Amino acid sequence: MILTGAAAGESIFLTSSAHMKNLVIINAPFNLGLKQLGSDRPPGVQKLPAWLQQHGLHEALHPKHISTIEAPAYSMKLDPVSGVLNADEIVDYTRKLSAAIQPVIGKNDFVLVVGGDCSILLGCAHALKTSGRYALFFLDGHTDYVTTNFSATKAVAGMDLAIVTGNGHEKLTAVDGLGPYCKEEDVYAVGNRCYDASYVQLIKNSGIDYYDLGTIRKVGPEAIVKKFIHSIQQNECEGCWIHLDVDVLDNGLMPCVDSPQPGGLTYDELKTILTLLISSGFVRGMDITILDPDLDPDGQYTRQFVGMLSDVFHH
Repeated sequence: MILTGAAAGESIFLTSSAHMKNLVIINAPFNLGLKQLGSDRPPGVQKLPAWLQQHGLHEALHPKHISTIEAPAYSMKLDPVSGVLNADEIVDYTRKLSAAIQPVIGKNDFVLVVGGDCSILLGCAHALKTSGRYALFFLDGHTDYVTTNFSATKAVAGMDLAIVTGNGHEKLTAVDGLGPYCKEEDVYAVGNRCYDASYVQLIKNSGIDYYDLGTIRKVGPEAIVKKFIHSIQQNECEGCWIHLDVDVLDNGLMPCVDSPQPGGLTYDELKTILTLLISSGFVRGMDITILDPDLDPDGQYTRQFVGMLSDVFHH
């Protein structure tokens, strides 16, 4: 729950379980936003919804409704208009996913969209824009704030934050004329640990509030979330959405991702962030992306992740 209008310096969090809403799960088994991982292996993230269910997610969270937005077969088709892979398929899927999310936005429901790769954020953000102004808490081990001319892969999963804030080709940034789906001043990008100077400078030049891993450790997760919730109130947003790319976690805890790199958040840090966000009462939903079941054949990393989510939603 939220203490609306809390004075400066006053805690805005309550330790109440009343924030819990009816949980709706939308499966988004989409992998066309990623480049092929090898000459003979497409990314396996489209298997994630079934994989999480197999490892106890639904049993732990008890969703009131489950639906699936079927995805096309994987391809590596470069779109000559936008310059990105599979642009037409991504636009089509964005519309379908958005249509599934829209009816439950603003109701007494919490929408959990299980990907899939990070390009599913476009469908989530598109849905939010149809019903008002929403903030975005973007948890990712990368900024994903690059445009086509900077991207080596031309894959939307590495450009999703740029696209949803209106940076990129209008074919993707303004589906149905709705772009930008999120205002930069309503976005917090949290968890990057790819410190290439030219890469990071792009997001530093934007209007996004940016917190890399070192800054999180310096100021603390609670201070960042508190500032984010305050910005939602100040900007009179309808609510917010969480994007969770599992590669924000420490690589030793979650190595089953397409772009592994050293370091990352601990489970305690991530659980603190998610619990504080959800307990604020402002979060309308969250998407989960990038965990590749093919890279976790015995499920040891997946089970730990499901356990963390269960703790968050039952806090």
